[in-house]
Amino acid sequence: METQFPMKQILNEDGVVVNSEYESQMTEELTKELYIKMLRARMFDRKSVNLQRQGRIGTYVPFEGQEAAQVGSSLVLEEGDWMFPTYRDHAATLTYGHSARNLFLYWKGYPMGCVPPEGKNIFPPAVPIASQLLHATGTAWAEQLKGTDRGSIVYFGDGATSEGDFHEGLNFASVYNAPVVFFNQNNGFAISVPMEKQMKSKTIAQKAVAYDIPGVRVDGNDIFVVYFETKKAMENARQGNGPTLIEAVTYRYGAHTTADDPSKYRDQEESKRRRETTDPLLRLERYLKNKGYFEEAWKTKVEEEITKEIEQAVEDMEAFGPAEPTDMFTHVFKKPTWSVQDQLDTFKAREKEEV
Repeated sequence: METQFPMKQILNEDGVVVNSEYESQMTEELTKELYIKMLRARMFDRKSVNLQRQGRIGTYVPFEGQEAAQVGSSLVLEEGDWMFPTYRDHAATLTYGHSARNLFLYWKGYPMGCVPPEGKNIFPPAVPIASQLLHATGTAWAEQLKGTDRGSIVYFGDGATSEGDFHEGLNFASVYNAPVVFFNQNNGFAISVPMEKQMKSKTIAQKAVAYDIPGVRVDGNDIFVVYFETKKAMENARQGNGPTLIEAVTYRYGAHTTADDPSKYRDQEESKRRRETTDPLLRLERYLKNKGYFEEAWKTKVEEEITKEIEQAVEDMEAFGPAEPTDMFTHVFKKPTWSVQDQLDTFKAREKEEV
């Protein structure tokens, strides 16, 4: 199946174009926009990890190494499109217009951290694995029934393809021709379980065959191939041609979460090697230099602007003070069930005992 679903690539590790199909569209303006948004995402991610280590936010889910997959795919969205992220897809949500302040608030424990800016159709991060595929499919189908040309993109990892929701989402979308792009980020591990222990399939893209929909496999660290292949898939969906499954083969350097120790199950030398070779940001920087688009002064100015934005977002987040722990009970159902109410009463009783 790997021969039937070859990994597409436009830009190799040295920043050299190896497929000229879209080269005329790879303008300096687009290239710099992609670079800035990836750099912004990486700086946000590193700041978040530092905030967690300092006890200023709760457990955090890092994504460093996956910026090209998220930024390249989300930049193709248009106003009115729907995004369904996991808890790890802040590079995608930032690119589509989510505020850095609210993303910080999410990890601080504030429900309002899930709220996107007005007019941005971004669902709250899905923590249950694969449940968001059903939401994306249903929303895309609703847009189809309304007669709009809006579509959905839904993000999920390789582990999500082992869930029943994956089958149900793709099966329903294929039957009803729903305008949804299923965007898989194949990091090679579902927490500590490597892909070969999850499935016998050699690729995730080949799973599209069962639903008679297009399956595309791309180099997830090549932001150009991610951008253009996702754009093609979204345009196909808008034209009424149904869903597409995209597998972006990527690699996350760090832990599954800040509560995890990846050295227990993954070779850390491999992460170090990939930082120096296949890194998505470094690859695009090499391309910028090859084209004569890159200047250190320009990069420094961009970094300063991003730092200022992120520091302001942190300041705004911390102005809210500590989150209210009881929110975890009061935001489950409109009217609390007896079991939730019992848990809330127990929590309050223990708080009084501690005081």
